[in-house]
Amino acid sequence: MQFTAHLVLILLLSAGNLFANTTWNTGSVQNQPMENDTTYWSKEFSAGFNFNQSTFSGNWSGGGMNSLAAGSVLLARSDYERENISFDNQLELHYGLVRQGDRGTRKANDRIFLDSKIGYRLNGDWRSYFSANFTSQFTDGFDYENDERTLVSGFLSPAYITTSLGFEYKPSQEFNLRIGPLSPRVTIMRNHTIQENVPKNYGVPVGETTRTEWLAFQLFAVWERDFTEDLNIRSRYQMFANYETLNFENIDHRLDVTLTANITRLINVTLSSINIYDIDQDTKIQFSTGLALGILYKVGN
Repeated sequence: MQFTAHLVLILLLSAGNLFANTTWNTGSVQNQPMENDTTYWSKEFSAGFNFNQSTFSGNWSGGGMNSLAAGSVLLARSDYERENISFDNQLELHYGLVRQGDRGTRKANDRIFLDSKIGYRLNGDWRSYFSANFTSQFTDGFDYENDERTLVSGFLSPAYITTSLGFEYKPSQEFNLRIGPLSPRVTIMRNHTIQENVPKNYGVPVGETTRTEWLAFQLFAVWERDFTEDLNIRSRYQMFANYETLNFENIDHRLDVTLTANITRLINVTLSSINIYDIDQDTKIQFSTGLALGILYKVGN
């Protein structure tokens, strides 16, 4: 398949982090392993869970519908920097379900995001870089218009693998901007059944499994800031433009914003927003928002 080379690059970049943190045996007579110098690594891991329930008696005069919702999130980051070399890795996994009355269980949140980047400092705040990222979802997604269930997405349907070569501007730990004039992207559609329900098939030609856009440009910006010890904002903007079909309407945009407020060391409130414009999905802007109270466990150096 055409996306194999891109997938291999992502796996190699991610595996590099694991090898870099492995303690190796030198094979000496003493058979003592060398201690790994981890002072150049910055790591962070967090896992969270939220749960909501509403129940009404049959004679509740105000009206209402019984509901049950649960969500989970796993975030991991591992960054390396030594002299002019940097190696950054990020993983985000989100999944949530909701059940309302007799409508059955439906998916409320579903996202897989993996990003790896190798950079080399040129001067000051500028670096050259090569990156690869992967985006998809875990399970099937459905459209429930008129209470009928229609399959519109699934695992690797769609999925996006984007590699990028260019320059990065990083004036601080809070903000970085990647400018990638060489950013080929592969769109994967593993499930051919979806094309019957989604005529545009997410830009992949009907009957095909992949679409490769070799000549493309990407902007990738991240801004994260701790306003206080208990209030954090994290935002990520992605822009993708195919040189061959370049016009204003065909440029893809995605903006993710998450605001987190800690109530205690383990309990927090999260407000999130996802905004997408992709003509291969819809001619209008798509958006979703979420507000959750849950438990978040976080560790890091």
